[in-house]
Amino acid sequence: DEENRLKQEMILGLAGIRLISRLEISPDIFHCNEGHAAFIGLERIVRLMEIKKFTFAESLEVVRSSTLFTTHTPVPAGHDTFTESMMRTYLGHFPERFNITWEDFIGLGRIEQGNSSERFSMSHLAARLSQEINAVSNLHGEVTRKMFEKVWKGYYADELHIGFVTNGVHYQTWTAEVWQKLYLEVFGPKFLENQADTTYWSKIHSVPDERIWEIRNTLRKSLVDYIRHRLEKVSIQRHEPPKQIKEILQKLNDKTLTIGFARRFATYKRAHLVFRDLDRLAKIVNNPNRPVHFIFAGKAHPRDKAGQDLIKFIVEISRRPEFRGKIVFLENYDMTVARKMVQGVDIWLNTPTRPLEASGTSGMKATMNGVMNFSVLDGWWCEGYRSNAGWELPQERVYDDQNFQDELDAATIYDLLENEIVPLYYNVNDQGVPVDWIQYIKNTIAQIAPMFTTRRMIDDYYDRFYRILGNRASDMRANNYHMAREITRWKKKIAGLWDKIEVAEVLYSKDLSKPLRMGEEYTAEVVLKLNGLTPDDIGVELVMLSVSPNGDQEFVLKQEFSSVEKQNGHTRYRLGTIPTQPGVFNYGIRIFPKSVLIPHRQDFAYLKWI
Repeated sequence: DEENRLKQEMILGLAGIRLISRLEISPDIFHCNEGHAAFIGLERIVRLMEIKKFTFAESLEVVRSSTLFTTHTPVPAGHDTFTESMMRTYLGHFPERFNITWEDFIGLGRIEQGNSSERFSMSHLAARLSQEINAVSNLHGEVTRKMFEKVWKGYYADELHIGFVTNGVHYQTWTAEVWQKLYLEVFGPKFLENQADTTYWSKIHSVPDERIWEIRNTLRKSLVDYIRHRLEKVSIQRHEPPKQIKEILQKLNDKTLTIGFARRFATYKRAHLVFRDLDRLAKIVNNPNRPVHFIFAGKAHPRDKAGQDLIKFIVEISRRPEFRGKIVFLENYDMTVARKMVQGVDIWLNTPTRPLEASGTSGMKATMNGVMNFSVLDGWWCEGYRSNAGWELPQERVYDDQNFQDELDAATIYDLLENEIVPLYYNVNDQGVPVDWIQYIKNTIAQIAPMFTTRRMIDDYYDRFYRILGNRASDMRANNYHMAREITRWKKKIAGLWDKIEVAEVLYSKDLSKPLRMGEEYTAEVVLKLNGLTPDDIGVELVMLSVSPNGDQEFVLKQEFSSVEKQNGHTRYRLGTIPTQPGVFNYGIRIFPKSVLIPHRQDFAYLKWI
């Protein structure tokens, strides 16, 4: 329940830092994996204030400079929130330890800091206690920026300092032993040290088709034998009719095209999609010359009634006479089942509602084993899909009505199976080898697998985040944390004088309510009275948004004014801009704080619109 969830996250975050300290480990940076671990920032602040005698603001700067926050899901249920009363019950002593007000403390986890009805979000806390934030795929990065847009008011999603590192999977854990032996033989002894290097994987094209097909047949047979054993054992335990058991086991054929679907059964993953037209599905799986197996596995969250009902639905379908031995559901999904499936099936099916699949990793595991993906262009598959190395369901929605969209996507799946995928698999040469199918396998291994290894993922984290944070944390610690004190002083000055900034004058060279000419320069001037701040503290910029026919606005660009003169207590800023693209645009002028001390704009997200 919610209370135990909060206790778990206190243990994970607060006790986690205490454990690391007790073990005398002193990390340079901390990687907060999902909002569940966000309390690590609170405990680190406490320790800095107690041991280093820093203020709360100084401690916050040190913690932020050395923290990366990774968010994994765009689904609201994946972001834990708690009531203010529960937070007060368990963490009510923290404001006193921080020497701040309760409102300031609870505001760390809210968008509207003074909104008492807003729940405390662990993800918002993690975002406020981290210098760097990343999503787990390129597309998820776009979704995450929109999801967190309200945290930094006045900034548009495309501007936010939120990057991405696409997930990867551990090669040795998920790749079948027979493939690992082949790869080592063909790719060479240095392959394991260079798993992200495509030049090694491309050598798969030199392997004879017959050998590739032999491996795939071996792994499919191993999976089918495993399924037979599990089904027979479970059916006997349940005292199911022996005739029905025998029928299912007889229809399972290790030569049949086998499609796998295994994951957590949340409704947005749309496991029901292939069952939209049962008559058409029955014809596909029971084609006497070109049959197809569908193997399902997975679990639903204990509180996800809809997910549980979906599993029951699939099990009921699998028991119908026309689907016995053709549609199989494997219970008690675990790593053993997952490993067997990603190694043994021919195609990995993934049908999430766009864009709710943040990344996904099961399909990556399949590619290591020469298994093709047939997936919505969502999550990692947006980056992974290659022509002639798998199949795609389009990313773009055609219908706003989800039911209509599901119907269209289901029809697309049936069409591709009937007209492309199934014929490709069963079109064999005189030796019984599907040469064109093998080419898809080789393309999958050569072009997709190396891009989604743990090696590549770790390299990306280092290049995009760990190195940057390591340098920043080192600079922050230098000279007895001099930078932390400097930043704190500067931010306090800006905060105290921000509302005193006055806009004295705004001048435009042309009437901007009338059409502008492309290629012609237009100028604008803004005169500010800074009242205690310096021109170096303040930036002024033009922001332009495109306007779509339905009225939606999309960020186009921002262009900074230059400070040109200061006289009589006023500072004049000037900008010259040349329109380069046609269209209808909205524009605004923003004032923002500037300093070489801060790593990016959202680090201190004060804004004033003119």
